[in-house]
This record gives sequence, structure tokens and C-alpha cells, in this order.
Amino acid sequence: MLNVPDNPIIPFVEGDGTGRDIWRASVRVFDAAVEKAYGGKRKINWYEVLAGEKAFTQTGNWLPDETVAAFNEYLVGIKGPLTTPIGGGIRSLNVALRQLLDLYVCLRPVRHFPGVPSPVKRPDKVDMVIFRENTEDIYAGIEYRAGTPEAQQVFDFLHATFPKDFNKVRFGTAERTDAFLDMIHQSPEGKVEVGVGIKTISRLGTERLVGAAIQYAITFKRKSVTLVHKGNIMKFTEGAFRDWGYEYAERAFGDHVYTWAQWERTKAARGEAAANAEQKAALEAGKILIKDAIADITLQQVLTRPDEFDVIATPNLNGDYLSDALAAQVGGIGIAPGGNINYVTGHAIFEATHGTAPKYSDLDKVNPGSVILSGDMMLRYMGWIEAADLIVAALSKTITDKVVTYDFARQMEHATEVKTSEFADALIANMDVILAGGGQADEGTAVGPELLKRAEGRVYPRETVGAVMTRTVVAVPGDASIREVSQHMQARGIHSVVVLPDAQGQWGIMTMRDILKKIAAIGKDINGMKVDAVTTRPLITTTPDMSIVACAQLMLDKNIRRVVVTEDDEPIGIISDTDIFHFVVG
Repeated sequence: MLNVPDNPIIPFVEGDGTGRDIWRASVRVFDAAVEKAYGGKRKINWYEVLAGEKAFTQTGNWLPDETVAAFNEYLVGIKGPLTTPIGGGIRSLNVALRQLLDLYVCLRPVRHFPGVPSPVKRPDKVDMVIFRENTEDIYAGIEYRAGTPEAQQVFDFLHATFPKDFNKVRFGTAERTDAFLDMIHQSPEGKVEVGVGIKTISRLGTERLVGAAIQYAITFKRKSVTLVHKGNIMKFTEGAFRDWGYEYAERAFGDHVYTWAQWERTKAARGEAAANAEQKAALEAGKILIKDAIADITLQQVLTRPDEFDVIATPNLNGDYLSDALAAQVGGIGIAPGGNINYVTGHAIFEATHGTAPKYSDLDKVNPGSVILSGDMMLRYMGWIEAADLIVAALSKTITDKVVTYDFARQMEHATEVKTSEFADALIANMDVILAGGGQADEGTAVGPELLKRAEGRVYPRETVGAVMTRTVVAVPGDASIREVSQHMQARGIHSVVVLPDAQGQWGIMTMRDILKKIAAIGKDINGMKVDAVTTRPLITTTPDMSIVACAQLMLDKNIRRVVVTEDDEPIGIISDTDIFHFVVG
């Protein structure tokens, strides 16, 4: 877990081309979300570093050492789109950063926001998270230009050491080249022009990627992880990726997963019916299904049956194709976020997934959604969930209101086209609307919050929940309006309330995140809605005498950030992951 201070230093690269407009808009959204979510208690200190055209103009270096050093020192950063010349010159700056910091996961969540134009009938069925391996495959950059001495050395080695494999290079000799030219009645050239690249996939590289994907599925309660590969052709690279993935899933996560490799073994030993029964029982018990799919059929099936895919783990090139193809289904790469992460060291760089679009540079025109949602990913990675949820809810509402940039406006009826900067203005304004619960009064019970202070004055042992918990609990009725409760939460600077018992006598809890998730799901504000609509019941609770360590484990196991503390089935306090963190480091 990252140790994030309240005022972290975050390096950023504004990007080339349209990156300048996009960054100016996006950073205002980030700052507003953090300020509004935490009441000024947290603030990001932005630290500009150089890469791309701006770096080259100022320093003569496309990727200065100081930039890499800053990302290395401060762990987490964000960047806009960077120029990468095609065919020659510098290699990709994005790939260089990934390799220098060993950012082995390219994380690409893909989901549809209500109202976003899409070329498919049911974009709402697309809800996938792609784990693309980021440091191996042909993107390792081991390649040599046709006709160079380096390329010829590779071919000489193959010819001398593996002659059968060398014969598979169709035009690897001047004789074979000239023979074909003679067939089409052209003059012989007497030379070899074949570029060569090397594809590398390792066991360890596969294991750390697949492990990250499975851990994500466990943490966020996803149903399956699909290993996407082309192992039917590339048996010892992508085929190995699949085999190593299955082996590691069973070895490291055996209590959490059921694999198709297990199904195959059971089928061979006891028949298909037994294998089907075994898989069904495992999934009913809550295990995550680990399966695989050939890359080309996957590109078809994410169109025809997207709801069969959840988390995807795949080698580098497949992931590049797949993530952009999926982005097209939910609105295009202009709104597709990305993050490059090393879950071992903690290093992460979040980035726009689109290009620089130089013809639109400095016109204040393009969609900043990709960088904004990459910032959402960054805030979640930092543990600043409330600010991230506020960004997503505001973005969803703005799009549903049909206040959009030109790329969406030309595809939506009755849309209001706005500039890049104006889109940011709309998002920030909608944050206030969301936090206030909407612009109009709701019918319903007034909040009438109760302040439960049942634990006031009590003394608990130092390393127990009772010693750390917040002892004043705000309780509200389930038929109160969410708008009024939200205003009360904002005024008190709190992120959750307990909800008074329902007809079955069950207490509940409502958090700011529950409200934002509801807004993001329905794509509008919450006027007229009652607290019960987003209340979680029954409560997951603890007791004041539970140890801090045990409570932290409970939060991890249940994937929650707050636990209500009870005595005799009555709430006496609330403890959050932030409370535990401050206790541990303080």
C-alpha cells in the first residue's frame, strides 16, 4: 500500500499537440475534485517535467534524465500524449518510460458512460479491465532495419545455427529475392531487404502480469480472468503465456480460482459431465474462473458477446489492439484512460491513450476525457477514492446533460458543443450540484440527524478499534432525501452516515461513494431519491475490542473502507481505513 501524504508531489508531462489544452482543463478538474472531496485538507503539488517536443526544444533531448529521475523519486505521475515519429528517429517515449521504470502492467479499464455515442447496439454491456503486459513481446524493441549489418548478423547466425528455421525467412537470401523478381519479369537486385524483430515472453513476466490481474479480480469481485493469446500459432511464446498463466493461477491463487486447465484434467480423468459439475460448484462457491481465448476470436467476441469478458490478461501486442478496439465500442480513445504500473515498487504513470492530433493544437477543441479519466485512475491508485468518484459522477452527469466537446456533439442530437476548457468548467460545476444532491428540493422526511454518542467517555486499550474509531455517529432515517443528507454530510465534512433500522430491524450505512456510484450508474442527479435507495444493509460490523490488525484484515477481505462499530447491536462508532493508516504511521 502506498504511503500518500495529504500534499503529495506529482510529476506531470503536459504532452505535445493537443496535450497543452487537455492538461490545462484536466488539472483544474483534478484540483477541484480533491478540494471539494476533502474540504481543503488535501492538495496535490504539481511538478512539471519535460518529455517529447517541449523537452527537445528546451533541452535537445526527447526524454531528459531528470524526467525519468522525477518519476522514479515520486513514484506516481501523469502525462499527456507525446509525439512518436513513425519509421525512424526516436523510439516511442511511452515505451521508453515503461521499460526504464519496469512498469510491467498497462491497465486499461473500458466501460460505457450513458449517453456517449457508440457504433454498437449495447455498449452498456462492455465493462472490462485489460491487463496488457508492458515490457516484453515485440515491444521490447529488439529489431533491426532491413539491409543493415545488424540484421545480416542475425540472419547469418540463423543460417549457421538453425538452417531449417532460416529457410522460413521467405526472402532471406539474394538468390530467393531474385528468383521471385524473375517470376514477375523484373530485373534482379542481388540484395536482401528484410527487417527483423525478436519476440520475447518470459515465465516471470507472465506470472507477475497474470498475478496482478487475478489480484484485481479478487479485490474488486470480478467473475473471470481471460488469458488472451495466439498460442495456436506462436506456441513457445504466446502458448507458453497461456500455460504459465494457468500454472501460476493454480499455484498462487488456488483457493480463489478455478481454471480451464483444471477442467481439462477432470474431463480426461472422469469425463465431461464431471468436469462441468466441478466448474459449476467452484463458481457457485465464489471462485473466479480463469479461462483463455485466441486473440483473433476475442476481437470478434468482444463485439458479439461482450458480457462474457471481465478481466483480460494478455501479451503486449494483443493488448494494444484489444484495448483500442474496445475503446471504439464505448466512445473512442478520446475518452479511454490508461495506467502503467509496477505493483511491486509502486511506480505508476497514468496517461492519455490517444495521439497528439497536432492539427487541433491550441484550438481549445478536443475532448479531455482520456486524461481526466486517467487522473481518476491515479487518484484511486493513491487511495483518494472520494475525489475519484466525484470526477466520474461529474463526468457522467455532464455527458448525460449533453454538454460535450465536438467529437461527441457531432454524433448526439440536441447536444451543446463546448470547448475543452468549457467542458472542464461544466464538470466542476456539476461537482457542486452532485455534492448538494441536485438543484431542486426533494419531497421526503427532513434529515433530522441523530448524533449517537454512546461510546463517549469510555476508555479502550490502545491497539483496539475502540481506541481509534470516530465516536460520534450521525444516523439518518431511510426515507430522508439523499439531497438533504448529502448537504448535511458536506457541512460536517464526513463521508458516511449510518441509517436507522428498517422494518426488519437492520441498521444500514450510506457513504459518499455510494451516492456517486448511483449518480454515475443512472447518469443524472438524485433529486427525489431517498436514502434507502443507496443504503447498504445488513451492516458489516466489528466490536470495539477487536484489534486494529484484525479490523484491517476484515476491510481487505470484504473490500470495504469503513466498518461500523457496535455493542449490543447498536452503533457506537465508525472506523475507516484512513483512521487505521493514521494510527499506524502516527
